[in-house]
Order: sequence, then C-alpha cells, then structure tokens
Amino acid sequence: MAIQSSQALAAKKCLPCEGGVAAFSAEQAREQLTALGDWKLSDDEKLISRKFTLKNFVKAMELLQKIAVIAEEDQHHPDLHLTGYRHVKVDLTTHAIGGLSENDFILAAKIDEATGT
Repeated sequence: MAIQSSQALAAKKCLPCEGGVAAFSAEQAREQLTALGDWKLSDDEKLISRKFTLKNFVKAMELLQKIAVIAEEDQHHPDLHLTGYRHVKVDLTTHAIGGLSENDFILAAKIDEATGT
C-alpha cells in the first residue's frame, strides 16, 4: 500500500463498508499516519485519534458541529468526546471490520483540512 498525502485523502469520498474488507495492519496504519500530522494510533492499533483544545465551550461545540457535517457527508461517523468544556477528542475506526480502513484516514484528512491543520 502506498502512503497517500493528506491532500489526496481529503479529495476522496468514503466508501460504504459493511465488512469483508481487511483492516489495515499496524504497519500500514503507522505509515499512513506520517501524512496526517497530529493523529495518533491507539495502543491496540484499531483506531486513530486526535485531540483539540479550544478557546472555550462555544468554539468546542463549533468544531464538533463542523466534524458532524463532514462525517455525515461521507457517511463515516467518528466517536466524538467533549470533556472539560473545551477539550475535544475524535476517535476514528471502522466498526464493521473492527479496525482501520482507508475511510478513517480520509475522514481524518478532511477534519484536518476543515480545521486548518
């Protein structure tokens, strides 16, 4: 698998996944993450996550809404966490395959693009 740039990923559309697709290996995930700045691979290597600290609660909610719109457009939905009124964590995994797929990296790139990071 060739590493795709963040721009190339952001230009793609998530494809429906109902299973039957192999999850990325830990090595594939680590390699692809090199194109995506602040995303981290979980210890179990089944999801990627990113944390944001915003100025206040309203800015955190604006970010969550922005991510929700992107996720709904691509029909690939992350787990979103808001804690401490301004700390947002985004977890991406493809539940149908129990691990990471290209969709997770596409959505991560789109989130980065939308947040200017």
